[in-house]
Amino acid sequence: MDNERIEELFEGLGPVSIRKLFGGKGIYFDGVIVAIVLRGELLLKADEQSAPDFEAAGCKQWTYTGTRHGKLVAMPYWSIPDSAFDDPDEMIVWARRAYEAGRRAGK
Repeated sequence: MDNERIEELFEGLGPVSIRKLFGGKGIYFDGVIVAIVLRGELLLKADEQSAPDFEAAGCKQWTYTGTRHGKLVAMPYWSIPDSAFDDPDEMIVWARRAYEAGRRAGK
């Protein structure tokens, strides 16, 4: 996903900064990480408060198998509902949830 498309998706939230992160990209708004792009997939930040909304919308949480212990590790990033990619009003709702989760995390 190129930076222009990322900026377009987050336009309703405000200007975002995009930085290299974990071999992908970190997307920040007002100094708070709101999303990452990993292996071409855009994932939004969530927490205990917002994760149920993502789950109810059919989104998938980013997980991976730890190399040292072989256990599944769940990260605080979730996929975006497909419909949000084509609907700026819906995307801003999800982007705001991600921003609030980032603020609550203090990062």
